[in-house]
Amino acid sequence: MTGQVHLNHQPVMADTATQWLFTRPGVYVDATLGNGGHSERLLLIHEDNRVVGVDRDPDALERARERLSSYGDRVFYVHGNFAQLDHLVPSALTPVQGVLFDLGVSSPQLEDPERGFSYQHDALLDMRMNPEGERTAFRVVNMADKAELTHIIRDYGEERWASRIADFIVTMRRREPIRTTGQLVDVIKAAIPAASRRTGGHPARRTFQALRMWVNEEPESLDQGLEQALTISAPGGRIAVLSYHSLEDRAVKQRFRLWQDSNSGSILTKKPLVADEAEVRRNARSRSAKLRVFQH
Repeated sequence: MTGQVHLNHQPVMADTATQWLFTRPGVYVDATLGNGGHSERLLLIHEDNRVVGVDRDPDALERARERLSSYGDRVFYVHGNFAQLDHLVPSALTPVQGVLFDLGVSSPQLEDPERGFSYQHDALLDMRMNPEGERTAFRVVNMADKAELTHIIRDYGEERWASRIADFIVTMRRREPIRTTGQLVDVIKAAIPAASRRTGGHPARRTFQALRMWVNEEPESLDQGLEQALTISAPGGRIAVLSYHSLEDRAVKQRFRLWQDSNSGSILTKKPLVADEAEVRRNARSRSAKLRVFQH
């Protein structure tokens, strides 16, 4: 699903992330190609840069192809999960000078009701980044037992009302399957006490985050992807990660510390970098972004 609104999608901290990533002309991996905004910055930084753009969403790849068409064979497009970076990036292009991960869900994914990512649209429960994936939000919501639902919502969403939400889900699905995002939002709102619903943003935000992460195996993919990024990086090459919630940021911080402690390189950002006020005003999604950078 392409269109001008999607092609104009603003990548988060684009200049900051790519300037920190760039060290010298060469091959860079955009492990989360999305709409191609970060890749475009890398291509503009130096005319000899090439980009391997990886994404498991075929729609995102098509949007990026359209946006980056003028760069021709300087861009190599790959459909796949960055958990398999060592297989997805052609060996002829390694070692690479840098790898960028942007862990946010893109606006086109959220805005497309058919994808079932958003609690703002009523749609069939899905949440797959790769439409060919086996896991779906419908499956876990309607088939997982209360203990597993509690675990997912609590550990992936850091939701204090996880057990209560899981209990309400199990009760509701006994009457009828929970097929849509709207039905699930109603269940979550009923489960969370009114006083707690008044603070902390939309009451379904954390649960939807948790389900999306479980469906797409995001924590496992991130762990594997980071390790493989280090493997394919040249000495002096950099790995930059944009995360959007504490669970991801904590995982990146811990991984970078392990690498530094094992003499695999050094952490360049002692504290995560954040978007400036001007960018936050332009793009609300950047408000929660944190950028960490490691040099091999």
